[in-house]
Amino acid sequence: MLAQSVKDSIQGAYRQMISAKELTPRYGQRLMIAEIAKAFGSLPNHAGPPPIVVVEAGTGTGKTMAYTLAVLPIARELGLKVIIATATVALQEQVTQKDLPEILDASELDFSVSLAKGRGRYLCLSKLDMLLSGGDSMQAMMDLYGDDVSDPSHGDRLLYEKLLDALSKGVWDGDRDSWKDLITEENWRPLTVDNSQCMGPKCSNFRNCCFYQARDSMTEADCIVSNHDLVLADLALGGGVILPEPEECLYVFDEAHHLPLKSNNHFASTTRIKSTAGWLEKSEKLLKGLNKDEFLDTKALQSLTTLGVSLRSELDVVWVLLEQIAEAADTGESYEDRVQYAFELGIVPAPIRAAAQNLATLFTRYGTGLRAVVDELKEALEEGGEPARRELAEQWYGLAGSALQRAESCLSLWSNYAGEDPQGKAPNARWLTYNPSDAFPDITLATSPVLAADALQERLWERCAGAVLTSATLSALGEFSMLKMRAGLPEHASYLRILSPFKFNEVATLSVPKMNCLPAEVDKHTAFIAEAIPRLVDPQAGSLMLFSSRRQMLDVMGQLPREWLDRVLCQDDFQKSQLLKYHKQRVDAAEGSLIFGLASFAEGVDLPGEYCTHVLIAKIPFAVPNEPIEMTLAKWVEQQGLNPFMTLTVPDAAFKLVQATGRLLRNEKDTGKITIFDERLSTQRYGRTILDSLPPYRLELLK
Repeated sequence: MLAQSVKDSIQGAYRQMISAKELTPRYGQRLMIAEIAKAFGSLPNHAGPPPIVVVEAGTGTGKTMAYTLAVLPIARELGLKVIIATATVALQEQVTQKDLPEILDASELDFSVSLAKGRGRYLCLSKLDMLLSGGDSMQAMMDLYGDDVSDPSHGDRLLYEKLLDALSKGVWDGDRDSWKDLITEENWRPLTVDNSQCMGPKCSNFRNCCFYQARDSMTEADCIVSNHDLVLADLALGGGVILPEPEECLYVFDEAHHLPLKSNNHFASTTRIKSTAGWLEKSEKLLKGLNKDEFLDTKALQSLTTLGVSLRSELDVVWVLLEQIAEAADTGESYEDRVQYAFELGIVPAPIRAAAQNLATLFTRYGTGLRAVVDELKEALEEGGEPARRELAEQWYGLAGSALQRAESCLSLWSNYAGEDPQGKAPNARWLTYNPSDAFPDITLATSPVLAADALQERLWERCAGAVLTSATLSALGEFSMLKMRAGLPEHASYLRILSPFKFNEVATLSVPKMNCLPAEVDKHTAFIAEAIPRLVDPQAGSLMLFSSRRQMLDVMGQLPREWLDRVLCQDDFQKSQLLKYHKQRVDAAEGSLIFGLASFAEGVDLPGEYCTHVLIAKIPFAVPNEPIEMTLAKWVEQQGLNPFMTLTVPDAAFKLVQATGRLLRNEKDTGKITIFDERLSTQRYGRTILDSLPPYRLELLK
């Protein structure tokens, strides 16, 4: 049970916030604070599994303020860190630069905040030194290993000198995002390293390392603002590598509906067959160079070279097997010029499994040999060693580390293809893609969990001190079963739905036009939308039209009258931030603006007030039926005796439609209308089920 002092701290901070910001107390906000406090209240004497709280907080609840005021005092009392993880960098920066500073200013809570980013956002001093110094050693490395070494002539040397000068003067911290101007990917990539290339404490620049200095600030911070990807990257490395140990942290996952998909992406594996064979052949030059500089003895060189030849030979065998499958794939699995084939229930044919077993064995041995090389380089990097050998080791380390990482990635994929999925659990999806019309045709082989359950249970839910999952939309059809299944949430997790304070039926109308055609009748459906837009959309207002298909979006544009085409801002023509900026400028100038967007505009787009008074949606956003992960999951669900359409497809579409319609009302003063061009919402049973799951807009079925 929470100590009275903690309760007083939470209640006092909330009263201060309401008073200082002149806010109206919100029932939903107080309910969210109470639910989190109740769940975490058992922690001081907790002997059971970590408490997990799931809160769906409708738009307008004020969830950031609620979870911050609830979690921080509890964490401080227990000596734990708070990690707030957002789904996007944009929200991460909003929480760090706006939300948390406002809470610090308006309440008596005293806490320190640190922003956590991955290595890739920070400059590597060793890479910068190498790029600026160049010299014979740099040229020799480029001659030896070509594209895998950054050519200083390809970067902006003047920019690099400015970066070094700013670092030397202490006016810049090495963070790409804090540099005064935009740094292009072409100029930034040569300056940074990943985990496999970083020498850590053995680096000669370690004491001044931008990444590790930023990481050190986290050790003193009460609250670390991260993102889902960085948390998952840390968990994939075992936890406690980038961020504090999970056992020492209370996690808050904002926009938590993204977590299962992001987890699947982190624990997926891919490889390209011919590309891998080419890399293995090129690696012989790397191995010979390491042997020449005495980081690899001749016997080990011969062994790794022989293994490389055997691997290339086995990949040739796999290529033939996979090419036969690709060529025999049904035309229904070809998209444009790309062939995609998903192995049913993730079960690969016996000949491919046998080849995968051989490849897994060979890559194990190859990786072991490369690991020995990396260990030899680490030993040469120890302080007190010969300076010339240390300098050589620093130059080789990134290349050897990258080679080891690629070998381990290949091992992960082939081990997955060589094994069998446990009985009774959801399988891994396994599939190939092939584009024979490419200039250099290759076959990509991939695998991914279809559910994040096992990965998150083992690495997060069973290890963290506690966790809050929150978003404006977490349930589907009024239930949390989809989230529970996909994220593997434990049985003891608690769930709370907080309705938005908006008066939907008073301020917004939802219309379903009578169309006399279904979305499957693509030409008729497209023509109807193109004809309806000039009739239904106010030409002087801000509107948003959402499509499920890029082809239909472009076809509708092609059929609009010229005067309407000039009002459209299509997402294919601008970067998202630039498009939204232009849209707002048009609305501010009373010119009217209509955004044409796909799924990325159906969430995370904030257009309050006059910027969006009409949301139009082309059809119910059912998932594309050719996606390998969803295909495999659907087949497995069917095998369990369930209907995949009603179990997966309908709830997923309902969830997405709630998000899409949610673009209309962003605050309590907003008003407007929603138009959905899909009669199935009123004519099909599943459509009415989806319609009933939406907020209670005032409904109009147009004739």
